Amino acid sequence: MIEISDKHNCCGCAACVQACPKHCISFHEDEQGFRYPTVDTSLCIQCHLCERVCPVLNQAEPRTPLATYAAINPDEAVRMKSSSGGIFSMLADATIAQGGVVFGARFDSHFEVEHASADTRQGIEAFRGSKYLQSRISNTYAEARALLRQGRKVLYTGTPCQIAGLKKFLGKDADNALLLTADVVCHGAPSPKVWRSYLDLITASKAGKNTDSLPQNARADISAIAFRDKSTGWKKYGMVVLKSSAGKADENSEWSSLNAEKTDNVLLHETLDKNLFMQVFLKDLCLRPACHRCPAKAGRSGSDITLADYWGIANHHPQCDDDKGTSLLMVNTPAGEQAIAQLGAQLVPTTYRQALAGNPALEHSAREHRFVAQFWQAFLSSGLLSAPRILAKMRPSLTRRCVNLARRLLSKIYHTFIKS
Repeated sequence: MIEISDKHNCCGCAACVQACPKHCISFHEDEQGFRYPTVDTSLCIQCHLCERVCPVLNQAEPRTPLATYAAINPDEAVRMKSSSGGIFSMLADATIAQGGVVFGARFDSHFEVEHASADTRQGIEAFRGSKYLQSRISNTYAEARALLRQGRKVLYTGTPCQIAGLKKFLGKDADNALLLTADVVCHGAPSPKVWRSYLDLITASKAGKNTDSLPQNARADISAIAFRDKSTGWKKYGMVVLKSSAGKADENSEWSSLNAEKTDNVLLHETLDKNLFMQVFLKDLCLRPACHRCPAKAGRSGSDITLADYWGIANHHPQCDDDKGTSLLMVNTPAGEQAIAQLGAQLVPTTYRQALAGNPALEHSAREHRFVAQFWQAFLSSGLLSAPRILAKMRPSLTRRCVNLARRLLSKIYHTFIKS
């Protein structure tokens, strides 16, 4: 039976919920907004299936990719709608063309994030673009298994822990040749409660109200959100929140960086260094506890393909650096090799060590430092407006910033010229 005595030991993948034959496990939010399993012991038959599918209790061995590339989607329009180089869209389109089904993360009607499936090109549009939140997996592992058993091709995308959970849940079905899995290099999963607080904060601010006086349908005025809008460039991306001109969200609206230039339709547009939510997230203040001890780093997820932004591309492959977005593409299995060979993407071979220099989250979990406890104490008592005070206290001295810069430069030199 799953028992969470230490919250660092639950990544929230929900494999245990879907594996339980008696449906006696349910997910509930704690005070920080993270979902954890609760077992109805009166129904539990001690089959231990929930323990067998847990990616924290059953961690795989680390591995390095078979091949690593800088990758770009040749369709410029799709690339500009994507967070990096647009490779996910190519994988999804190929799956749809073969009569398959794609699983990915999308915003729900309240602009929280859920996992869902789609079998049309229009349906996969909602999965495009980064969502810096942990999606609700719901019943999608079981749905994917049913499709595989029906002979349908499945592309399942998610964070490393979600892919690890899927693989454990599927068991023998994970070896199905119709299944292709792709994970993203993950910095960590921020609190849904902090995200809801942020949405209420900006909505209230733009409406000239305080959060206590907001109507329940206040988010209905939001039509689209992009965490990674490229209208200011790929390297200095921004968060953009669009409002609906009709005062009602358009569920079928397609995101485009060009929307950010329509100033009459923009509720908020801030670069990552100015945006409060992104700063709290990137400073590791509001991450799920398990993200500080991630069980799926260093290839442990078992994915066929790993995708990320190729940060540092200018240092290794300047010909790919046009500030429109370049994907880091890592092929982990023969199935991944076969899928990538059929895409027609622009691929430039690179090394894993070069990729690691700009994406340390490939192997390293986010640091859990003393300001995490201070943030939560302040947030739970005073709300998100207390965050700037914590962020100011975290800013290092000039001497420390110089030392950190020197260390980053030395690390890049080491990974690029010595280890590559």
